[in-house]
Parts: sequence; C-alpha cells; structure tokens
Amino acid sequence: MKKDNGFENIKDIFEKKTESKKAPTYRWQELALNIIKELNIPNNKRSSVFKICKENPRAFVEQSLNDTKELCESGDRWRYFFKLVNQKKDPKN
Repeated sequence: MKKDNGFENIKDIFEKKTESKKAPTYRWQELALNIIKELNIPNNKRSSVFKICKENPRAFVEQSLNDTKELCESGDRWRYFFKLVNQKKDPKN
C-alpha cells in the first residue's frame, strides 16, 4: 500500500512525467528520431522524416543520411537530406 505524504511538490510531478517517455514502437521510428536529432530538422518537417523512414527501406534512408553528412558540411543539412531522398526515389535519375 502506498503511503500518503500529503501534497506533492510540482517539481516532483514534472520529473515523474518526463521519466515515463515511451520507447519507439517500430525501428523506423527510432531511425526517424535519430535523423531529426542529427540534422536538426525543424518542427514543421519532422512528419516528413517519419514518412520517409516508414515508406523506404532502412538501408536507403541510412545511405541518404550518410551521404548528407559527408557531402553537406555547412548550411541546412536537412534540406540536402530531403533533396537526396527525392533524387534517389525519382526513376529518371
């Protein structure tokens, strides 16, 4: 039985809430989160990263990420990542 200590401190409540983060359910979700973190993807483009990771093979996405890190040293790396993914998916190229 849990002991009742009265009121809780608001700091303790927020700490408990942050501790209970769920792990990604699928491997592609974990990959998307890593890409978002590494390339500093803005909030309005994050859903696109999840879509790319869900609809494409993991090897393709990882190769695009590695190419981005290798070829784009300055500027918005996330824009280059999206450009690479779109070029590779296009059958004309």
